[in-house]
Amino acid sequence: MVRIAFATSSPPITTVRVLRRRFSVFVAANSKLPEISRTYHHSSLEVIGGGTDRFLPALKDSLVKPYNAFPLTGFNRHVETIYAAFYRSVPSVRLRRECLRTKDDGSVALDWVAGDDGYLSPESPILILLPGLTGGSQDSYVRHMLLRARSKKWRCVVFNSRGCGDSPVTTPQFYSASFLGDIGEVIAHVGDKFPNANMYAAGWSLGGNILVNYLGQESHNCPLSAAVSLCNPFDLVIADEDFHKGFNNVYDKALSSSLRRIFSKHSLLFEDIGGEFNIPLAANAETVRDFDEGITRVSFGFKSVDEYYSKSSSSKVIQHVRIPLLCIQAANDPIAPERGIPRDDIKANPNCMLIVTPRGGHLGWVAGEEAPNGAPWTDPVVMQFLQFVESRETISGERSFEDVQQIQV
Repeated sequence: MVRIAFATSSPPITTVRVLRRRFSVFVAANSKLPEISRTYHHSSLEVIGGGTDRFLPALKDSLVKPYNAFPLTGFNRHVETIYAAFYRSVPSVRLRRECLRTKDDGSVALDWVAGDDGYLSPESPILILLPGLTGGSQDSYVRHMLLRARSKKWRCVVFNSRGCGDSPVTTPQFYSASFLGDIGEVIAHVGDKFPNANMYAAGWSLGGNILVNYLGQESHNCPLSAAVSLCNPFDLVIADEDFHKGFNNVYDKALSSSLRRIFSKHSLLFEDIGGEFNIPLAANAETVRDFDEGITRVSFGFKSVDEYYSKSSSSKVIQHVRIPLLCIQAANDPIAPERGIPRDDIKANPNCMLIVTPRGGHLGWVAGEEAPNGAPWTDPVVMQFLQFVESRETISGERSFEDVQQIQV
């Protein structure tokens, strides 16, 4: 069974969330930050970004070590990608499902870790996870992150997009790389449930692209305290170009097969839809592009697939991100090409930091203490970053309520 996966803002519900969400409070109070030495990260890693001086010291314990890919898998990007998809352990995690009905009568599924309400306080930080294309809470990389975050006493919830992770589909519409209605409603809903908790998000692959698009659109109004993007394709035009080359066709066929299975479960919703939809093309899609031509680009009002990919690329909006954002990419990622990374915009944004590992494949990163079958190398780095931001959001056990509207970075 293939497990490869790509992976108008409403007012905040309380004044508290508006005032506490900016990491820039810490920056303003500590304007004289130390110079960063190159010894904070190993030469095998590329570490850049306008926010490097702020975030790198917190990650030095992980980044001073060389990135050593597991020898039996790391020699080839495809071997590492496929090994992680099929042989990485899938931790057992008890999940409690909540189905959220959206404003357009669509549905998404939120999977919370069972028992957390009795184990964690209402103020415990919350991590919202966005899996990749066709991915969900069943995926190994998602479950490993759930366990790690919970071990740090964070509350976790997986956002399963329409049709993914057996999420119900109640309207003739799935989701797209740039449709932000669902993620906006999910974040607002989670914030309503836990108004005194800081919210964070991490997204993989297409989930990372959606997340960064959301951060760019919301900009100064974003209710999240920080976010992490992993193996984000960033430039979907470039990613599409490479998707049809050589061995990458294997991933294309695997993902299109997953899309067909999701579609077949809900095909009756599309039976009489008419218009520009090409239902036979989507139902028999041999490539992701076929599915996007038949369904996705029409659902979301794009004139062509190329326009959809161009206008949905998160590389175009990362300059507008105004909360701490860590991006982690692999230089040899076959699905999220390195040349699509918006390095210049990341360097120019004081809120962003980029780590590029020399190897890792796509959703692989078979390296570190738990290799080859345990958690990806990225997991401890992600949590160190998020915990660092959370520690600056909570000062001496109390929330920081300074008026940060005047001290935006």
